[in-house]
Amino acid sequence: MPATAVYPEPLLRRVEVAAPVAAAAGEAVTQTGDVKIATEHVSISYSEKVAVRDVSLTVQPRSILALIGPSGSGKSTFLRCFNRMNDLIPGASVKGEVCLDGENVMDPQVSVVELRRRVGMVFQRPNPFPMSIYENVAYGPRRRGQNDRRKLDELVETSLKRAALWDEVKDDLRRKSGLALSGGQQQRLCIARVLATDPDVILMDEPASALDPVSTLRIEELMRELREAYTIVIVTHNMQQAARVSDVTAFFTMAEDRAGYLVEVGPTGQIFTRPTERLTEDYISGRFG
Repeated sequence: MPATAVYPEPLLRRVEVAAPVAAAAGEAVTQTGDVKIATEHVSISYSEKVAVRDVSLTVQPRSILALIGPSGSGKSTFLRCFNRMNDLIPGASVKGEVCLDGENVMDPQVSVVELRRRVGMVFQRPNPFPMSIYENVAYGPRRRGQNDRRKLDELVETSLKRAALWDEVKDDLRRKSGLALSGGQQQRLCIARVLATDPDVILMDEPASALDPVSTLRIEELMRELREAYTIVIVTHNMQQAARVSDVTAFFTMAEDRAGYLVEVGPTGQIFTRPTERLTEDYISGRFG
């Protein structure tokens, strides 16, 4: 099938996804729970260009949602709407509702600073600050007014332990720069920095794409551990990674005008073995993308 083949867009519908209680190969086991994130008819444009069109879905707490699809299908753009990072892009506009715990975060009255504390972001390339490991993790709490040395020490240790980095750096916390760590360690440091702000949701935009296979495996293990306490949304071009770590997978592609849209979303085992849409099956099987 030619890569330029265009399928009719399916009826876009709101799909509520149950949060799996166990991540394993094959069919996910699910349970009913409250909705953590909900989007309603979200469309995102850059000036006159529509990047994402009419996406509606829900995600429940303590699950990992993977966004997959070809390059340019709007996955990262959609991810950034959860903590309004698109606000930082000139000409960007978002229509529709993005709700966190039932509150529309697109409301102008919402504190963007507080929103980004609750919804942390881990970027594709590790971006530690040019300061010590300790100060990297303590940076967010300090900005929020936490200056108690004992409490900061406890928070830094706890965050580094949750990010599976404590044992590797505990002897050099205050002397060693975050920039001196390996790539995989730097990415876990960035995750620890997010955890130190006590988030509800962690967004990850291809967090392992710049890492070696061993570091990638460690990040994937860490994501599965963090799912016990956090809701995680990850963008990945690696379908094997999506199959390994996620509970739920959403497949995006592009319409004829190159606007990204949601084709289908469901339990990862189902999406990878029995997708509902022909277009999803063609992408998963490598016929295009």
